Amino acid sequence: MAYNLQPLITILQQILNPEQSHWIVDHNKPQLQSLLQKAASLQQILENSSLPKNIESLENQIRDAAHQAEDIIESQMVDQILSSPEGERFTFSTPDLQQVIQQLDSAMEQVVKLAKGKTMPSGSSSSGATLLQDPSSKSVVVGVDDALFQLKDRLTGMQSKLEILPIVGMGGIGKTTLARKLYQDPLIVEHFSYIAWVTISQDYNMRAILLGLIRCIIGKECDQHKEKGDGELKDILYQSLYGRRYMIVLDDIWSTKFWDEIRMYFPDNNNKSRIVITTRESDVAKYVDSKSLQHQVQLLCESESWNLFRQIVFGEEDFPHELQGIGEKISSDCGGLPLAISVIGGLLSKVERSKEAWENIGNDVGAAIGESDQQFSNILTLSYNHLPIHLKPCFLYVGAFPEDYEIKASRLIKMWIGEGFVKTNGEKSLEEEAEDYLKSLVERNVVSVRSYHWYRKPKSYNMHDLLRDLCIRKADDDKFLCVKNSPETKVRFSNMRRVSIQTSYGMEDVDESASSGMSFARSFLHFIYFDRNLCPIFFTLSLLRVLDLLEMHIPVEFGREILQLVNLRYLAINCHSLPRSGISRLCNLQTLIARIWDSYCPTELWEMYELRHLITLRTCLMMKEDYVTKTVLKKLQTIQTVHLTPSMISGGFLESIPNIEKLGIFYYGSEVVDLTHLHKLKALMWCSDYGTLIRRLKYPSTLRKLTLNCGLMSPVAMTALCALPNLEVLRIFGCSFKSNETEEEEANKEWEMAEGDEFSSLQSLQLDYLKLVRWRADETNFPILRHLSIRRCYDLEKIPADIGEIPTLQLIHLEGCRESAEASAKQIQEEQQSECGNYDLQLRIEQYERRY
Repeated sequence: MAYNLQPLITILQQILNPEQSHWIVDHNKPQLQSLLQKAASLQQILENSSLPKNIESLENQIRDAAHQAEDIIESQMVDQILSSPEGERFTFSTPDLQQVIQQLDSAMEQVVKLAKGKTMPSGSSSSGATLLQDPSSKSVVVGVDDALFQLKDRLTGMQSKLEILPIVGMGGIGKTTLARKLYQDPLIVEHFSYIAWVTISQDYNMRAILLGLIRCIIGKECDQHKEKGDGELKDILYQSLYGRRYMIVLDDIWSTKFWDEIRMYFPDNNNKSRIVITTRESDVAKYVDSKSLQHQVQLLCESESWNLFRQIVFGEEDFPHELQGIGEKISSDCGGLPLAISVIGGLLSKVERSKEAWENIGNDVGAAIGESDQQFSNILTLSYNHLPIHLKPCFLYVGAFPEDYEIKASRLIKMWIGEGFVKTNGEKSLEEEAEDYLKSLVERNVVSVRSYHWYRKPKSYNMHDLLRDLCIRKADDDKFLCVKNSPETKVRFSNMRRVSIQTSYGMEDVDESASSGMSFARSFLHFIYFDRNLCPIFFTLSLLRVLDLLEMHIPVEFGREILQLVNLRYLAINCHSLPRSGISRLCNLQTLIARIWDSYCPTELWEMYELRHLITLRTCLMMKEDYVTKTVLKKLQTIQTVHLTPSMISGGFLESIPNIEKLGIFYYGSEVVDLTHLHKLKALMWCSDYGTLIRRLKYPSTLRKLTLNCGLMSPVAMTALCALPNLEVLRIFGCSFKSNETEEEEANKEWEMAEGDEFSSLQSLQLDYLKLVRWRADETNFPILRHLSIRRCYDLEKIPADIGEIPTLQLIHLEGCRESAEASAKQIQEEQQSECGNYDLQLRIEQYERRY
């Protein structure tokens, strides 16, 4: 259950923060402090204690108490903001929270007792002696030939030292099956003196595991050791393996604690012994051996899925022609997950072989799998149960996005922060902590990277369809999230904390439910594009923290209804324009994403002290010409994008954003733009007209990512870029190159790197829409470059041959380039392979239709 107290803690910290300027707390401040202390203490115990699994009533008590406290406090905050004149501080009259505090006290007592008195559940499935699956059992396997070849080569290779082979992947993907194939292979059995298999699982029993390993090694003689203690059993294990070449399979490891307990009892005999581990947790595999290459088990492709499905259902029989179409659909709906294919295949092998019977199952494959095989649901549920408390609400929130939706990391992270899920100890920003949360979900194989930026950093994410089904069911059970994803879906919006609309019919249900329990919703996400004015429902959602309407086009200006949602932390909206006045009413807003046509920028935006991210899509913001900056926005990290003018520079605009990290600027002036005082700036997008020399821009040394759009690139400007010590990503778009510093000289079509120019930290370089014919450079100019992308440089004759000599180069990507440039890239790759034995350099060539 996602009983996370962090949102409540975040709210209380906001009110009680002595540096905040919004709230005046009355004489009942000690009650708020008491609630904060109890919530923080309980959260800490829950994070650091291992509690029994079946405590649903206690979890419900904690959840309901936290929700009640949030509702009381945030309702009071909203009422105060709406009833106070604009510009004044708000007086927070503490409501009576005594009942909530008593409920948390009661929960605390129960949690402490459970934490102190917890024992291993009887009949735990973690017994090493009683395997969950017998490694000698047979199963249908497809798509693992290459993996088996690679792993067998490592198992029988020449390395003498004890080597660990981690097999990593999501639940049900076939890690155990792959390990079993290795365990049963005659060559492997012959190669080792001893082989042993033991399954660990979450709540492992060390004594049973030790006896299981010893039994595999010495057989029935193990019975005489049954009464010995764990210490003696560990010594027996070590002595039995000492001097022997062995292979141990440790199946389904979940924690580093287990490895710490047992690692020293596997002797390194310097005789090519091996340990195979299977785990869903990449960080566990890395902990066991940080130097060992992890084998990531991949989902099956369409043909492999179909082959496995066909073998399970019909074996060697011919597949009936009339079932071919529906069979292929069912196979595809399993998303390449072998366990899902095995379960649904086993079910179909037992039902009537008719199109009607198969279509009934094919209408909802996920539900059919869950109903027919409880073990399947249990296997996926294990991944959720093992998540730390702080990651559970983040995982469930991913279920708010539609199936196969490309979830942008930056968007998801800002929503998590807006909901209050993320905490920081001050060493990292909330955004950095949230990025770590997302990375942890990937490492635990419950979320996958879907796409990468051209410089190979993860860009978007998704979740396997069957994991998503589990996610939605869990979220609904916990009253965490309600998803309306089809016209037929019957949903209950009452008392739901979050609502996701993924069908055009969903808003009809929402309109009808406006007067029910939706008033306590904290997130409202809408993913179906259509034009409509805001419906009355928004008047009732006064406690919303997150509102995402990017897919709902509002054909007028920013809805006045939204200005009443003063509890908002995150707002993404698609409308004609921002309001001329009143937006500062949203005094808690942290993120504003606006897809707008009108570039007018209300001056009130620069008075919103909580604002962290200001992002406009489709246009850039334009300030009043005479606007003079009056405030300093210390929390603002992102501006995308603003039309910078000389008057804004002289008016102190750049000084008002001292902690900016990502900045997009359109600039058409002739004055020098000095950004050197922006000591936290990491990413800059600079756009100027074609006649502006880029040397007028002065950069901070902290810059890591730079996009230069249009403008004139001179030798002095290039040397200034080379001087940036931390620059890792550089994109040059539509710029022209000059051989001297005068604006009168016409741009030429040659870029020649000056002697001594070196991008010491640059890893990714993209050249886009450049009118280049010749480019002269070598490996000394880009000593650690990893990725080179050249797009739509239609006239470029060739890539400098010496670029291939860069030892770190991994990828050359060409799109829309002439044939001679493509040929030069191919020659670089061929020379690297034939002369240097470098087969790691990848070449990707894409065609692009040139438009005039």
